Amino acid sequence: MRCVKCNSLLDKVIDSRTSKDGFSIRRRRECVDCGFRFTTYEQVERSDLLVVKRDQTREPFKREKLLGGLIRACEKRPVPLEVLETAVDEIINEISAEGIKEIPSKIIGPKVMARLKDIDPVAFVRYASVYRQFQEVGEFNEVIESLEQTPGIDPILQPDLFERS
Repeated sequence: MRCVKCNSLLDKVIDSRTSKDGFSIRRRRECVDCGFRFTTYEQVERSDLLVVKRDQTREPFKREKLLGGLIRACEKRPVPLEVLETAVDEIINEISAEGIKEIPSKIIGPKVMARLKDIDPVAFVRYASVYRQFQEVGEFNEVIESLEQTPGIDPILQPDLFERS
């Protein structure tokens, strides 16, 4: 593993343990050359799962791509990375439990939106606007109104997304 500080390839594992979700191993490492400590995660690669895109092309499922979409949706929002990683792991476990080799993107998107709706309503609207390919402002309003009718969102803790005049 390359050191993120000095790029040395010499390191030693200081601590190794199973992560909270039980599906990855967290390793604490120390660079032999500069002494910098860093953390790595080891996970099972799910190379046998293919995603069927809207245009019917297929590509290997990539955890990083799923996490990247969640990170972009939550940009400049008070959402810890650990929460997003947990959501990604839950989505992957749910997909794996179905036991299929090819999963349409139209199934992955709603799973992501369901998690984001619970994590952060603004991130949910952002993700929904890209996933559903909004073309008009009215589509944003429909999603926002559906959020306002969702039980469990405290209007005092979650202010209006758009001020009404």
